[in-house]
Amino acid sequence: MTQELIETVNVLRPGKSLVVAIDGPSGSGKSSVSKEVARRLKLAYLDTGAMYRALTWFCLQNGTDLDDGAAVETAAETLPLEISTSPEEEYVLVGGTDVTLAIREPSISAAVSAVATTLGARTELIRRQRELIEKHHRRMVVEGRDITTVVVPAAEVRMLLTASEEARLRRRGIQLGGSQNAEQLAAQVTHRDAKDSTVVNFTTAADGVVTLDSSELDFDGTVQAALDIVDTVINHPALKQSSARHRAVQGD
Repeated sequence: MTQELIETVNVLRPGKSLVVAIDGPSGSGKSSVSKEVARRLKLAYLDTGAMYRALTWFCLQNGTDLDDGAAVETAAETLPLEISTSPEEEYVLVGGTDVTLAIREPSISAAVSAVATTLGARTELIRRQRELIEKHHRRMVVEGRDITTVVVPAAEVRMLLTASEEARLRRRGIQLGGSQNAEQLAAQVTHRDAKDSTVVNFTTAADGVVTLDSSELDFDGTVQAALDIVDTVINHPALKQSSARHRAVQGD
């Protein structure tokens, strides 16, 4: 995509809804890529995974039994959450406490699946996610695991960002600054994905969802490919299902 095209995308659908829904497994680059796509497109940004992590932190702080579905659901309903919706800044507050860094700790990563697979808690957080999307006049990049199929299945652009297990483990290791050993990385990536996949499918694209495999792409290449998908879906819908377009996106 040329700079000229990027500038065109920046003002895409002015005054109209433009929700870019991005799903994918752990370590696929969802958060960093989605945030940059939102910045380029001048859209709001929502990291739904941070909401589940914040709820997990809240439950652990309050001594909530994570195996008690009713208790976790109640915690979700009372969660005093404030979360950034700007790609230019990142903050997560729970009851006024800044937990932006705390929710990325291994202890939260190890426990978040228990919360994320509690259906009552998911229902409440999905309600909040939809509320935030509407608050921003449906002009937002939203990323997570069930965005394209559950949270906003009518999004103008829906994509599945994936990568090989090897690439995902390597990226998560770099993201954590080499602080985790192989077993800890596996717990944060593959083991968590296995647990979460019991309630939502984020490994196979649903009908109408474009797959972007970033295994062989660097960060800039992945952002570029995602922007190309947005451009194709919005400006050239006839090409959306084209396998040739898909190969081009992957740089083949």
